[in-house]
Amino acid sequence: MILVEKKRIQDIPVLHIAKQSQFSDRMPLIVFLHGFTSTKERNMHYAYLYAEKGFRVIMPEAKYHGTRSEGLSETELGFRFWEIVITSIEELPSIRTELVDEGLVDPSRIGVAGTSMGGITTLGAMAKYDWIKAGVSLMGNPSFEQFALWQLNEMEKRNVNINLSKEEISELLNQLKQYDLSQQPEKLNKRPLLFWHGRMDPVVPYESAYHFYEQTRKNYVGTKGMLEFITDEHAGHNVSNAGVEASAEWFAKHI
Repeated sequence: MILVEKKRIQDIPVLHIAKQSQFSDRMPLIVFLHGFTSTKERNMHYAYLYAEKGFRVIMPEAKYHGTRSEGLSETELGFRFWEIVITSIEELPSIRTELVDEGLVDPSRIGVAGTSMGGITTLGAMAKYDWIKAGVSLMGNPSFEQFALWQLNEMEKRNVNINLSKEEISELLNQLKQYDLSQQPEKLNKRPLLFWHGRMDPVVPYESAYHFYEQTRKNYVGTKGMLEFITDEHAGHNVSNAGVEASAEWFAKHI
């Protein structure tokens, strides 16, 4: 039986999922991060598969989402996109520390995964934290600065009033650099990383993630199977069942 517990870690609402028979054991951990305008509850199929494979799963609620909602419109959330991403990255150590201190998690066996915004957050976290043993990016983008500029360009095309000065945009881009894996791929240090992406994705462009993968492969020479990219030729911005299952298999293999 799989148990699901609603709890708070610091001020972060999370779902805590594990097999009933192992709920109090010291286990490997997967932190799963949901996408933009989604909620932690809408990704339970990932948690179930991971828990079935013997992982403890924590699904945090992203800032301004779900139980942390402040009633913002999707447009207003869009202007806070990078604030949300950075907050999620910075909250990860609190989740790790509390569970390790409680004796529930093996600190040497922690993985992070996410869809869309959660995949982007995963890649930023791998740039910042060397304690993440393995990652899975589903429809994510490691090029924070480039993606932020693409987002601004898309808003301009839709005549959205960005209301940011050149100085504010420059400040944002400078802030993103410390999390931008494309500018510091050596931070991966040959850790296992799986990408899944639909070639037809209109929300998070496929090309940027695949280009990073192609450029980074040279850093993984001699480590067969540690860096992989799964392309779904027909998918848009939606992970297939095969992609979900591949993420579970990846963690089972590498954590």
